[in-house]
Amino acid sequence: MRAMSDPVVHASPLGLLPRTFDPKAVETRIYEGWERSGAFAADPDSPARPFTIMIPPPNVTGSLHMGHALDNTLQDILIRWRRMQGRDALWQPGTDHAGIATQMVVERLLAQEGHQDRRTMGREAFLARVWEWKAQSGGAITRQLRRLGASLDWPRERFTMDEGLSAAVREVFVTLHKQGLIYRDRRLVNWDPQFQTAISDLEVESREVRGHLWHLRYPIEGEPGRFIVVATTRPETMLGDTAVAVHPEDARYRDLVGRRAVLPLVGRAIPIVADEHSDPEKGTGAVKITPAHDFNDFAVGRRHDLPMPSVLDAEARVVLDEIAPEMRAVEGVADPEFLRGLAGKDRFAARQAIVAELERLGLVEKVEPHVHQVPHGDRSGVPIEPRLTWQWFVDAKTLARPAIEAVETGQTVFVPRQWENTFFAWMRDIQPWCVSRQLWWGHQIPAWYAPDGEVFVERTEEEAKAAARAHFGRDVPLARDEDVLDTWFSSALWPFSTLGWPERTKELARYYPTDVLVTGFDIIFFWVARMMMMGLHFMGEVPFRTVCIHGLVRDERGQKMSKSKGNVMDPLELIDEYGADALRFTIAALAGPGRDIKLGRKRVEDHRAFGTKLWNAARFCQMNGVRPDPHYDPAKATAPLARWILDASNTAVAEANAALEAFRFDEYASACYRFVWHTFCDWFVEFAKPVLNGPDGAEKEEVRGAAQHVLGVILRLLHPVMPFITEELWDRLGYGPECSLIRAEWPRPVEVEGAEEARRELDWVVRLISEVRAVRSEMNVPPSVTVPLLLQGARAESLERARRWIEAIRRLGRATEVRALDGAPPRGVAQAVVEEATVMLPLAEVIDLGAERARLAKERARAAAEAERIAAKLGNASFVSRAPEEVVEENRERLAAAQAEMARLDAALARIAG
Repeated sequence: MRAMSDPVVHASPLGLLPRTFDPKAVETRIYEGWERSGAFAADPDSPARPFTIMIPPPNVTGSLHMGHALDNTLQDILIRWRRMQGRDALWQPGTDHAGIATQMVVERLLAQEGHQDRRTMGREAFLARVWEWKAQSGGAITRQLRRLGASLDWPRERFTMDEGLSAAVREVFVTLHKQGLIYRDRRLVNWDPQFQTAISDLEVESREVRGHLWHLRYPIEGEPGRFIVVATTRPETMLGDTAVAVHPEDARYRDLVGRRAVLPLVGRAIPIVADEHSDPEKGTGAVKITPAHDFNDFAVGRRHDLPMPSVLDAEARVVLDEIAPEMRAVEGVADPEFLRGLAGKDRFAARQAIVAELERLGLVEKVEPHVHQVPHGDRSGVPIEPRLTWQWFVDAKTLARPAIEAVETGQTVFVPRQWENTFFAWMRDIQPWCVSRQLWWGHQIPAWYAPDGEVFVERTEEEAKAAARAHFGRDVPLARDEDVLDTWFSSALWPFSTLGWPERTKELARYYPTDVLVTGFDIIFFWVARMMMMGLHFMGEVPFRTVCIHGLVRDERGQKMSKSKGNVMDPLELIDEYGADALRFTIAALAGPGRDIKLGRKRVEDHRAFGTKLWNAARFCQMNGVRPDPHYDPAKATAPLARWILDASNTAVAEANAALEAFRFDEYASACYRFVWHTFCDWFVEFAKPVLNGPDGAEKEEVRGAAQHVLGVILRLLHPVMPFITEELWDRLGYGPECSLIRAEWPRPVEVEGAEEARRELDWVVRLISEVRAVRSEMNVPPSVTVPLLLQGARAESLERARRWIEAIRRLGRATEVRALDGAPPRGVAQAVVEEATVMLPLAEVIDLGAERARLAKERARAAAEAERIAAKLGNASFVSRAPEEVVEENRERLAAAQAEMARLDAALARIAG
């Protein structure tokens, strides 16, 4: 009976395969063929079970980087695999409008072209220019994803600011506001003084800065000559101090709690409060509290009901409006004229002036060099200011509860499971989510203000006017909120807005909830958690059943890629040089669960060699008359070689399925590599050569039949990770019409009679030859030298196997013969053990065994010294704690390699002991 997974044969019109596979010559042609044929398309009317993945939408400004290559390769492997299994597979494409990034790109472009800046040209004209840029240049990332081979359903591509998604954003904002889950509040936010907008935590990066720690004397009110000393890295913010905090149990300051200090330069008296925020072990144990310019101080200010004056404006320049009424002249402490001279100064210029004035007044106790982490805008590169502003916030704490429960109860599962702890840590301590941005590019907040400040949040301006009319009893002029929404707000709706929500489309009914989300650990909170909150709130179900978390792509030494280090690798350059298949297979092979990927060009080059190995094996088969045979029945195989390779093929299919079901992309790649390179291309092809080169007959036909069947399995098995070379071979060898492999049925195990017996026999022959090769390699026996193989203690069954496979053993093991050894072994043999038999190679007349022992012993001593040196370094707690993580990991790998080399050399020495 023919297996259902057997391919239907199609005659190849293209003749003999070329000697080499040229990715550049086929990748574009094949991809366009797939896309043109609709091979990527989902079908909402299909009776097949759906399988859905939502792409993490790349920024519309973006270019393909290694993170994209990793994330999209893993998704494409899953979607191609499920598609071949017969699922109705939807991989939803789209891009994010990327508020700050896009606005920055277009503003830079305007400057280069000599045009007006955005404020001069006005909002409407600027937005028209952005849309123009998007139409011309905004599709680069999607074109580059095609180069990678990503099989997204392109006609369904969405954009976070397209008409449908914009409607979804308005619906969600208005609904949440009416439910009391979106509100306006005056709170601290991360403020970028260059872009003059609030930014998210994800857009902030900490950089190590060499600065100073100033110890400043604040006079105690009513006690001339007594001071409380505070330490600060930011003297410019002291103008906004509203308290000094000390720890409640700090005996040094117990008598000062409840009293007041005079704020230098300003002259305002501020309270000394007891608060656990102050650390008695840090600095002086007393800290200045500036609620409007520090997140921790803001919390202290709320606990103690402190005033919160701002002293820096949107551009981080000194502004005195909120402290002017309390500026006092205090001799030797404060002079309002000096303060008025600071107005409008940049924060860092103000810092210099303030420090100089404090030193003149004798209020600087000491200055220390200080290295500390300073938050910077990841795009602007300028230090971020915590700034107290009116913003729109989402009540994330309320929305987080169902999402936490969904993970706790297994409705959504993280792979690997330990990332659930990261999710819980963030979600159980979640803060209000600031969703407003002071930008022009983005979803403008659907809120309108009356002259008295009353706000009306509605879907349209007409609805807002109607609400205002109902409120005031008359028409009043309304002004729309100028802010836009954080891009994470619209992307939080991605799993259902892309499917047509708020309309109840058939796509929404069929493809939501999705099956799996593949993403990096760095956006678990910023995106994964927010999609869960919004999905559960608006759809009543989790947006995805599984969250597959991968690591970051680092260089081969484990260092983070950065332009400054010069270690950034461009995936498009790697594709140009090695082909998309080589890059994809490398990514899969290195993508262990949740681990960072150490990627080097050598690894990609090695996996190009894997593709070459497959191509050569396929060409060998083609040249030896192996053709797709739709009538071949694996169950009728009788020869051990055919049964063995069919059985091994079944094992490879089972291992690949198990690995992909568990999202173990590395194990999937490893199973494919072992089977294709070693089992099929090496052993099977070598064992088959004598048969294929021999006379025609039943044995040759059986080997050809097994070869064509297994080669067809290999092409399907590898297709999800190496789509181009497998499709080219599938088409050219005649397994199917052009560009049809993508739709071929995923291989399934077939019935193989006598599989266990064939496995025992051929595995024994493989082990025998492998051991002989290892001995010869270790002993430096030249390939031209052949020796007999003596089997001591071998069963009759083993001797019979050796007799049946003598030609392969002679050719592959460089042996003259295989015979039983009944008496004592001759002098100078090297030994290996295969099951019950000891295999002996008489080498006394071939090589100098004494010299070999000395050489091996010397190499073993060198490896031991290396292992000892590295172990000592790793045993040094100071080295382990202070060295970069990648350096420590590199030393651990080198230690493991040295220990493995010692074990190998010990085994080699044991082979020729005595």
